[in-house]
Amino acid sequence: MTAARARDRRVYLLSHPVLFALLAALRRKPVRRLGGTLLVHDREAYLAALTRIPLDRTAEGTTGGAVDRLAGAGGLFDQQGDDHRRTRRDVAERLGAAGVERLRPIWTRLLDERLVPLADGHPVDLVPLAAEIAGVTAAALLDLDMDPLELAAAARRAGATAARAHLPGLGRRRAEIRAEAAARRLLALVTATGKPDRPPGASEAGDRHDPGDRHDPDRRRDAGLAATLAVAAVNTTVAALPRAVAWVADDGLWAYARDSVLVDELLRVTSPTPLLPRVAAAGGEIADGCPVHAGDRMLLIARHAADAHRRDPDPRNPAPARTAQLVFGAGTHACPGARLVRRQLGDLLEALAPHRPVVVRARVDRRSALPGWRELVVQGTV
Repeated sequence: MTAARARDRRVYLLSHPVLFALLAALRRKPVRRLGGTLLVHDREAYLAALTRIPLDRTAEGTTGGAVDRLAGAGGLFDQQGDDHRRTRRDVAERLGAAGVERLRPIWTRLLDERLVPLADGHPVDLVPLAAEIAGVTAAALLDLDMDPLELAAAARRAGATAARAHLPGLGRRRAEIRAEAAARRLLALVTATGKPDRPPGASEAGDRHDPGDRHDPDRRRDAGLAATLAVAAVNTTVAALPRAVAWVADDGLWAYARDSVLVDELLRVTSPTPLLPRVAAAGGEIADGCPVHAGDRMLLIARHAADAHRRDPDPRNPAPARTAQLVFGAGTHACPGARLVRRQLGDLLEALAPHRPVVVRARVDRRSALPGWRELVVQGTV
């Protein structure tokens, strides 16, 4: 095992030890049924689950279910039919090539400012930098006039507490109470600090009412959508960027830092969202002899489908693009923010490359929604 893989493995083993130990032990079988739950490791079964099985977006234990219960109906993941397609189009437009280029100067300015100490031989912790990048980008994307660090902190807490609320155990009810409080805090922030421009998918009616009015479905939808996007954008960014940099530093890949192929390979292997929980709305089949029934819970292991557990990032011999894309989902369930995180990681690597930094201190975040570092301190060598 390489030093890079050994370090990254610590993220899984220390942040979610029981879950990922179980998944590793059961991955030899492409699809495994445990009662009403299907563990999906195989690439083709993973694709079939996302593209051929109707999904219940508001089921308990899914992202949409968390939004629906904690934030009120309206999040991107809990909409159905025309509402879902329209909102995805709006979000995709803001996160398309032109939209990402409009956002790009926001985080490149931060990189120019925050990485200056490396040139003087001083260390830099990349986790708060990633949080600031995530917060300022999410605030701009959602037209929120607020402290980006406050937004990032609220989104990270909402994501972490919601994730813990779905884990079984004696403390689940207490976790649910904390998740509800964190969601209310985030909703209060995104509804109280909006600019005149509405967030993507927001309705005009939502601007004419008290943002805290629970009886106004338009306003609740707007707030739920903004909260969902903030949680997704912030938690993915904070998980992805430091882990990718640590791998480059440990594996000595700085010579390829300006290569977009390396970016894709790093995201494939680190898999910021390694597990996608989904629930089937209707029956079907995802593999020979493996039927899916309505109500079945499917745990789609993105990192296994993308060969992240077997194949290190190699810019000279990369995995097929179709495989690398799997960590962002597939079909109508593909993550609209993939382009954004690729561009942010590419810019971060390019800014760090002249310093060829090494990791001098790393500490796993044991309470985060996604496997990641609580502290990742690097220091330049050039």
